[in-house]
Amino acid sequence: MKDHAAMNARPTPPRLLPVTLFTSAYMLAAVLGALIQGNSEFIFYIVIMMVLIAVMSLVHCRVGLSDGLLWCLTAWGLAHMAGGLVPLPHGWPYQGDHAVLYSGWLVPERLKYDQVVHAYGFGITTWLCWHGLQTSMRKGFGIELRPTSGMLLLCAAAGVGFGALNEVVEFIAVLTIPNTNVGGYENTGWDLVANLVGASVAAVIIRLASGRRPA
Repeated sequence: MKDHAAMNARPTPPRLLPVTLFTSAYMLAAVLGALIQGNSEFIFYIVIMMVLIAVMSLVHCRVGLSDGLLWCLTAWGLAHMAGGLVPLPHGWPYQGDHAVLYSGWLVPERLKYDQVVHAYGFGITTWLCWHGLQTSMRKGFGIELRPTSGMLLLCAAAGVGFGALNEVVEFIAVLTIPNTNVGGYENTGWDLVANLVGASVAAVIIRLASGRRPA
């Protein structure tokens, strides 16, 4: 007789296998890289990433994230892992004491890799909030939400709120781990600005892509 748990196990849907394997591969590489480098700060972030992956898996089970959204989320995870572990090319300008991607200037004294990742990530978070809200209302109440200015403002505010939560996590890292690469008050301020820009751009794109007018 087959094991009852095995009979009831739900296999990974075929369309999820590529994104699952891709995410698993770079997370394994990140773990090995952090251990080899002795990067205790990034071990902390890897644990946070694993928690977030588990949360996103639960969200996907509830609302069914689109393939595009899943790939955008895992691309954000890859950008984050690379940002803290990949050393900068020789001669690349950077800010701080750690010559890794997160510290690197894409435009010297104007734009950092870190800020681009923040804008992208919390833009995707805004899209995730819209998708979750729209799907939940459709499944739970049979209501088809339209991407009105009010609804998108709410989702952008949620995206910015999650960005602020990220800063709280980084503050915890500063308090508990010596010699972090988080940066100071000004860096936190620019991170929040980048989050706002990303969330706002995402809201505009959702509105334009819908091809609808507000009610």
